[in-house]
Amino acid sequence: MQPFAGNAAEWNTLIAGLPDPHLLQTWEWSQIKARYGWEPMPFVWSKKSYRSDMSDSLDKLDLSDVIAATMVLKRRIPVRGFAARLNILYIPKGPLMDWSDELLRKRVLDDLQSFAKRQGAIFLKIDPDVVLGRGIPGGEGAVEDDGGQAVSSELKHRGWRFSSDQIQFRNTVLIDLSPSEEELLALMKQKTRYNIRLAGKKGVTVRVGNLSDLPLLYKMYAGTSVRDGFAIRDEGYYQTVWQTFMALSTVHSQPSAQSLIAEVEGEPVAAIFVFHFAGRGYYIYGMSREAHREKMPNHLLQWEAMQRAKAAGCSLYDLWGAPDEFNENDPMWGVFRFKEGLGGQVVRTLGAWDYTPKPLWYKMYSEVIPRVLDVMRSRGKARTQQVLD
Repeated sequence: MQPFAGNAAEWNTLIAGLPDPHLLQTWEWSQIKARYGWEPMPFVWSKKSYRSDMSDSLDKLDLSDVIAATMVLKRRIPVRGFAARLNILYIPKGPLMDWSDELLRKRVLDDLQSFAKRQGAIFLKIDPDVVLGRGIPGGEGAVEDDGGQAVSSELKHRGWRFSSDQIQFRNTVLIDLSPSEEELLALMKQKTRYNIRLAGKKGVTVRVGNLSDLPLLYKMYAGTSVRDGFAIRDEGYYQTVWQTFMALSTVHSQPSAQSLIAEVEGEPVAAIFVFHFAGRGYYIYGMSREAHREKMPNHLLQWEAMQRAKAAGCSLYDLWGAPDEFNENDPMWGVFRFKEGLGGQVVRTLGAWDYTPKPLWYKMYSEVIPRVLDVMRSRGKARTQQVLD
């Protein structure tokens, strides 16, 4: 386990060549988190070096020899009256490696556990894209993944805990973009195809947004959050994310983003942000107004995003989120039905797991933080409403 001392382009190129590279492991994402209290700490594992003391430096490392990598985010937790050196560690959508390689898996997990102890961490959280199964459980064509189940069993055996705090979505819907556009349309549900065509007939058009559109898009996003009852961050955070990725050009091994805005007679009525990295498009942020919803602008937006992702060389389009429980009582059920209509496949992953070097502190943290977050979300919703007012 060696610290990485290269630059942003080198890191992104490096992780783009590893199994299942993810947008949240990119250099740019870590720098955004650095502006909000997290310390990014990139590490790599090579074929030749099996030492876990991190004494090797990058100048001794051949990047083509790297077989695993991870961007660790560290956040210090000040506790008044205690001299304890406390922090939490989080690896969003990582570490990146071939999780089916048992020896490599053991080596990486051993190193990370030792690292967490040395750092004095309350816990280390990981949520890699290790697939547990595909399709809706119990549904037609659903399959389980033995490899993912083996990883889950190993984490339990090591003392890791399935986290009560799932930062990212455990499940998602992926669309294979390799078929032709005609075939992609044919794979959609009939009603979805109808609504895409209806939007065009009703005068909905889609354009690529620019930086000057961002204040409008945040206001639309804030309105969506109030209408649909979910909490969002302040405008500065989203401006930072959007501007950072929109400023980057679309290259396979480097991340980028586009905003797509649906309009009716020049009036913005809905929008989405689509990110591209290492052959995958990600639909992360969506927003809409009540006006002209009957014209189905969201359907046309997604179809435009799929076409653009395909043209940019992406082989997958990630619709970013599916229910934890696949029934009508899940709060994501309505959104999931919309995504399902686009012809994608449900992919169920490992979810977030916590390694807890300090069990007592972890228990206290786990009991207090949910209450704090509830208060913060309530205040956040109130501030968002004030922005709209």
